[in-house]
Amino acid sequence: MKNFTIYLVILVFLFVSKVLGQETFESKAKQIANKIEKITKQEKETLKKEVEEINVQLSNGVITGEQADKRKKELAEARAVIIEEKVTLAQNELNDLVQQKVDGKLKEQDSTKKNRLIIHWDRNDWNNKNGKDSIRGEKRTTSQFVFAMGLNNIIADGELQDSNYKFMGSHFYEWGFTYNSRLIKNYNLLHAKYGLSLMYNNIRPTNNRSFVVNGDQTNLEINPVNLKESRFRNVYLVLPVHLEFDFTKPKEKDGKTYFRTHKSFRFGIGGYAGINVKSKQILKFEEDDLKYKTTIKGDYNVNNFIYGLSSYIGYKELSLYLKYDLNPLFQDNLVKENNISLGLRFDFN
Repeated sequence: MKNFTIYLVILVFLFVSKVLGQETFESKAKQIANKIEKITKQEKETLKKEVEEINVQLSNGVITGEQADKRKKELAEARAVIIEEKVTLAQNELNDLVQQKVDGKLKEQDSTKKNRLIIHWDRNDWNNKNGKDSIRGEKRTTSQFVFAMGLNNIIADGELQDSNYKFMGSHFYEWGFTYNSRLIKNYNLLHAKYGLSLMYNNIRPTNNRSFVVNGDQTNLEINPVNLKESRFRNVYLVLPVHLEFDFTKPKEKDGKTYFRTHKSFRFGIGGYAGINVKSKQILKFEEDDLKYKTTIKGDYNVNNFIYGLSSYIGYKELSLYLKYDLNPLFQDNLVKENNISLGLRFDFN
């Protein structure tokens, strides 16, 4: 059941990534520009053939010079009307595309290839002009590699259980990938931040104790062996979602506004939900001058699902990161113990 759920979460994440990788505004605009170019080229070729036929008729004396000039003028005007009608349809497609972009329904092109398309139509002169922005802007949706680490412990009845678990010896780690989307096209403060992460929560019991499963209860008991280390680790695959406030100021040049992220103070509030993919207990001890390390895997009555609240505040890539599990670590223990973590978070844009 766990493996199936893991695969399902990964498939959902890949689907979201695929949706975000849809065609960009620039690529669709380029397709329309190519269509207009093809229309004008085809109609010009047709007009050229028609004029050549008139010239043949003129050379054979079928028509007079005056008739030939009149006929050429009529054909040119007719082709111009046809071109104008077809180009108008293409321009309507472009107008719809621009409206979609204004509404934020299209993803922008990579910041290194941001182009502006200018289309001008004239009955006697057809041309397309391409211009480049003088400076580079950032895409409305960006991606980051996230890494976090820090202290991990347990809260029960509203109190930190630092007497049961080593305060400095219990750690957490997290790594994953996120997308960061500006929610309002021309306003840089609000962002939606979402992605996929692996969380590693470690707690180290004090006083030579380790976890023992007694039915539906998982208890801390003194180990008969003198332990050098006792560590309990849970690994989770989670989907974090945050509303991020980014105070990076927009850059203005030539009357245009260009947005950046992760260049100033930021803070985010949100949460996460996911599944437990592994639970294990690691015990280290010495006997007769020999060192032993035992890894015991099992479910330990740990909750299969995890959900909680998280927040971070920082400057540029570095943030202070806090997360708290709303559901208890163990399913049916009489004392409800919830995991809490505090550390540093890095968002590499």
